[in-house]
Amino acid sequence: MANPNKSVLVVEDERDVADLLTYNLRKAGYNAAAVYDGSQAMSSLTQDPPDLVILDLMLPGMTGIEIAQQLRASPKTDKLPILMLTARADEADQLQGLAVGADDYMTKPFSTKLLLARVAALLRRQPQPEAEKTSLRMAAIHADLEAHIVSVDGADAKLTLTEYKLLVAMMQQPRKVLSRTDLINRVMGPGIIVTARTIDVHVAALRKKLGNAGALIRTIRGVGYQIAEENALSAAQDNPDGVSFEAAEQEA
Repeated sequence: MANPNKSVLVVEDERDVADLLTYNLRKAGYNAAAVYDGSQAMSSLTQDPPDLVILDLMLPGMTGIEIAQQLRASPKTDKLPILMLTARADEADQLQGLAVGADDYMTKPFSTKLLLARVAALLRRQPQPEAEKTSLRMAAIHADLEAHIVSVDGADAKLTLTEYKLLVAMMQQPRKVLSRTDLINRVMGPGIIVTARTIDVHVAALRKKLGNAGALIRTIRGVGYQIAEENALSAAQDNPDGVSFEAAEQEA
């Protein structure tokens, strides 16, 4: 059974789909509710944020993309896990969803069992402080593992949960090259199937939010990513496998 204290808000304008989702979430032990309009969802999410939101893209009142953008812009909801569930299956739509801050993306028709597994995986990914360390620091980047906050030169970087987990995973093993598979397992959990490009999009968004300090994250051709202070000057010229945030937006 899932943790009964975990709340999930379903934002879906097709009532049959919303009812199916809330029924199965409640059966799995979650405190689930549904709203059918984008504007109503935004009001509910900002007043009383749940532990996770399942978000459709095509909604009356406000689109799922607009909702995700506003959630990520607010300190109250900037780390709220977002699972996008939509009939839009094109790669460009998926890239756009990830680029605006979704932590996961599923397409309709969907497997209820797989969706519940994705929900459980997202909720398990609550950042945990190390046994001895309560913070990590590298150059201008500071990660507070107790408050789950990342700052650059003292300013909040406003990372999503996935971006935070990616950065902490790399900072906990500085100079070690982590493959995309390593990062998927560390950040999203074993058994979760996503493409390597999904990690590339999240890393690209992370670099952008870190500003100049994003150059500490270096793409290792054909392997994955590494973070190290000595790479800061060369990283910008050595990113053949990475996907730039701007490129992802254009493709989306």
